[in-house]
Amino acid sequence: MEIQTVDAFLDYYEKIRLRTVRVVECIPPERIEWAPKAGKFSFGDLIRPLAALERFMFAENVAGRPSRYPGHGRALADGYEVALQYFHDCHAGSIDIFTRLTDANLQQKCTTPACIDITIWKWLRAMIEHEVHHRGQFYLMLGLLDVPTPPLYGLTSEEVLAQSVA
Repeated sequence: MEIQTVDAFLDYYEKIRLRTVRVVECIPPERIEWAPKAGKFSFGDLIRPLAALERFMFAENVAGRPSRYPGHGRALADGYEVALQYFHDCHAGSIDIFTRLTDANLQQKCTTPACIDITIWKWLRAMIEHEVHHRGQFYLMLGLLDVPTPPLYGLTSEEVLAQSVA
């Protein structure tokens, strides 16, 4: 998918974010630092870098600045409410930067933390792929805890099967 206009990107990305928010809000507050195994990321360890990378790496890079990624530690946002507020605040800061882009900017290059020059629209697409990757982790981890989650596109797989013609 090629991102050709800022408006189309923002519309698409906000829909992606809403689906992510719906599953993040299913995390039981008392389980915010639960991880499926010792040494693996907890829910909080996924929320914090998802927020921080969006704002302090992807948004900074498309604005022509170097990454300012602060990591994913609990010092950034400790506790359920604080982590969710950080997630929302970082997103708002990113959207502020993204709305300042022009359609012509999308065709320009930015430099990633790996010192690779990439077309801005491709870097934004990578950001979306990163979010979707982590959303899948949230679904898996919530499933391990038997926490109900919303269907991604309105129907569960069982409902799609029931609606399908054999």
